Amino acid sequence: MTCIIVDDEPIARQGLLSFAAKVPALIVKGMFKNTREAQDYIEKNPVDLILLDIQMPGISGMAFARSVPKKTFIIFTTAHPQYALESYEIDALDYLVKPIRQERFLKAVNKAIEYYFFLSDDFKKSKPVALEENRITIKADRRLYKILHNDISHIEGMKDYSIVFTKDTKIITAMNLKTIHSHLPEATFKRISKSYIVNKKQVTSVASNTVYINETELPLGNTYRKAFMESF
Repeated sequence: MTCIIVDDEPIARQGLLSFAAKVPALIVKGMFKNTREAQDYIEKNPVDLILLDIQMPGISGMAFARSVPKKTFIIFTTAHPQYALESYEIDALDYLVKPIRQERFLKAVNKAIEYYFFLSDDFKKSKPVALEENRITIKADRRLYKILHNDISHIEGMKDYSIVFTKDTKIITAMNLKTIHSHLPEATFKRISKSYIVNKKQVTSVASNTVYINETELPLGNTYRKAFMESF
C-alpha cells in the first residue's frame, strides 16, 4: 500500500516516517512540505494513502483533501482538534491529533490497510443482492450474508462502499451509504453524518458532537444534528 506524507514541519514528517517504517505493508513514496508539491506528485503517481496535516502554507490540507482521487484514503495528522468533525464530512479515514502516539498511528494505518485489501479487485465485484422486511441480504467477499436489521449497530460509508457493523463482525459491500440507507427502516436507522448511519435502538448516549454505541464513538455532523436529536 503506497503512502505519502504531507506536513510543513520537518520533525513531524520524520516522526511519521519512523512510525510508517514499522508497518511492512506501508510503502512511503514521498514526503512533501506543502499541498502544491503533493498535488503535483499524485497527478502523475497513484497513491493509496495520504498522511495529511491541515494548517500549512498555501492550500490547506482540508481543501486539498477535497480534491484527491476518491480511491485515495486520507488520515489527518494535525495539532488542531477543532477540525475533526469537518474531516469526517469529507470521508477522512481517521484524525490523529499531535503529538501522535505510535499505538494510535498504528491503529489508524492498520484500518487503512484492512480497507485497502477489502477494496481490492476481488471485493469490487461485491454488490447488494436482496432486501427483506426485517433483514438485508448482501453479497460480499464471494459470499451471501443475511443480516437482521436489529443486529446492525452502525454503517460506515467509505467512498462508494459501505461497512456494515454488527456486534460480532463487519461486512463491506459495494453499495454507497445513501443507497443502503434507502433500503433500511427510516424510523430506526438515522444518518448522523456524511459517513455514518446508526441503528437508533443501539445508541447508548449522545453528546453535542458525538454519538455513542457502548464504547464506540461516532461523529454527529451539524447538518444532521437537529433531526437526529429530535428523533432520539
